[in-house]
Amino acid sequence: MAPVDSKRQAAPELDVAAWFNTSAPLRLAQLRGRVVVLHAFQMLCPGCILHGVPQAQRIHNLFAPDEVQVIGLHTVFEHHDAMREPSLKAFMHEFRVTFPVAVDRHQDGESLPSTMARYEMQGTPTLILVDRAGHIRAHQFGQADDMAVGAQIARLVAEPVPA
Repeated sequence: MAPVDSKRQAAPELDVAAWFNTSAPLRLAQLRGRVVVLHAFQMLCPGCILHGVPQAQRIHNLFAPDEVQVIGLHTVFEHHDAMREPSLKAFMHEFRVTFPVAVDRHQDGESLPSTMARYEMQGTPTLILVDRAGHIRAHQFGQADDMAVGAQIARLVAEPVPA
């Protein structure tokens, strides 16, 4: 898992159309003080199904929710007709996804969904780690090694909570 350069870019706010598995929409600004694990996926992405979504669920199950917040981002940039919200709901049930999942907002005339573009993602799966202060600390396209991700999350959790 490659760290982002030392400039510590602020994580852009999510621009989403819907939420699942949460009673209220989540905002990164409200999550300051926690490490945020943002996992971007698509239902029809083999790497997401085999590696990314299960990894995000393991992170969600392993770390304390007051320390680490996992957010799934369903970001559709192809096969739009097959990946609508009812299909996503069924997918989440079948794969036992219990962490909050946001549906990335698609703007007419834009090739990429809004949050995907804001974060300059190359595709799915993508894993982004945001530190307690709201800065992007890692950005990984493709399969990320569980041990490396866990170690990096643990380092971020060990950092002091910003004042």
